[in-house]
Amino acid sequence: MKKNILFAALLCLPLILMAHKDDKNPKYLLGAVPEVDGVVTFQKNFSVTDKNEQQIYDVMLAYIKNSLIGNAIQFPKSEYTRIISEEKENSTIVARVDEYMTFHKMFFSLDRTRFRYLLSASVKGQKVSLIITQISYYYNEDMDGKNGVHYRAEEWITDKAAVNKKGTKLYPRSGKFRRLTVDRTQEIFEGFMDALSTMEVEEQVITKKRKGIVEE
Repeated sequence: MKKNILFAALLCLPLILMAHKDDKNPKYLLGAVPEVDGVVTFQKNFSVTDKNEQQIYDVMLAYIKNSLIGNAIQFPKSEYTRIISEEKENSTIVARVDEYMTFHKMFFSLDRTRFRYLLSASVKGQKVSLIITQISYYYNEDMDGKNGVHYRAEEWITDKAAVNKKGTKLYPRSGKFRRLTVDRTQEIFEGFMDALSTMEVEEQVITKKRKGIVEE
């Protein structure tokens, strides 16, 4: 029994050391989680130079349906994920997404949370605006998806809630939510940019080099 506990501890050691290192990474410290009027709001603006507004809208809609909603938690586990509106006349798409965010996964344990957010994607001409807000978490749920703990981003991952007073490191519990949220929102924005730079009408081809994308 003691050997098993020691073995498990040794397996977790690299993850613990990595987490401690990231706790002091400037990428996740002060200013990493932006707020607009007290609400955690991640935004990304860029231009697409080689597609018109309708083409951009169609690509964004396909990416949301296939890569975000398609990989999210589905009913009956979650009734949260859905496209709220598709306003073709305004070239705007709004969706709610409920997906799993995994802190670490081992053969004997799984530490994860539900990551819920509101996504707005709009295009005007060739200018794209992406906004992720209304972020919340449902953590430590049981096998039936019940008895978990709810956290709002505003009370859990802001500078005040997740960074120490000196601004030099993250708090252990809320810090892991903050790190993965910063990484995941960036990943979503990067996914849109990759899709818009490489998606063709008949097929999707992802390449390392983006074409026709100008960040703002």
